Amino acid sequence: MKIARLFEEKAEPLASPKLLTCSEINVIRACNLNRRWHSRLPEIHWSNVVRSKHYICYGAFYNNVVYAVAIWSSPVAANRFKNGDTLLELRRMAISPEAPKYTATWMLSRMIKDIKKRFPKITRLISYQDTEVHKGTIYAAANWTKCSETKYIDWTTRKRKRSEAQSKANKVRWEYCIDCASKKGYVPKPGTIRRESKKPIS
Repeated sequence: MKIARLFEEKAEPLASPKLLTCSEINVIRACNLNRRWHSRLPEIHWSNVVRSKHYICYGAFYNNVVYAVAIWSSPVAANRFKNGDTLLELRRMAISPEAPKYTATWMLSRMIKDIKKRFPKITRLISYQDTEVHKGTIYAAANWTKCSETKYIDWTTRKRKRSEAQSKANKVRWEYCIDCASKKGYVPKPGTIRRESKKPIS
């Protein structure tokens, strides 16, 4: 599988995300591409993803070239949520400069559809928006709900020193409720808190 021909050839600019297909990809490949494209949070080690109870990575392809990647796993702080084992967190989403406009929103809709099939026990999706560089436009456009804003927390303790944070900005938590998305007027309450396949996701 080509990744912009292993970074040696520039991907062809596309006019519409409808030309793309969304498929599951290997976690190491997803982390490498995130490092290349993510302007704010480039670093995420694959071992930090696969240790989760649930995880999956997606790529958006055209002519076997990747234009975007997304990394999902059980929430980093699952124990801080009620029913945390039924949540899935979008840890990273990185888009190539050559990707067409609205690729992120298009990809979110395809991934949600696939997650519903693969993880029937997952009831809610969450993601965190960096307030210094993003406005949450892609989540709003994809019908996610803005739930709360949290201040930066340094997880380093006397017993365990963590790596330097890539971002110390406040974060907004967005949620998408899978099992109640069809319920009119549903609003999540603030504070409620593997394998690789080449088969495209329809």
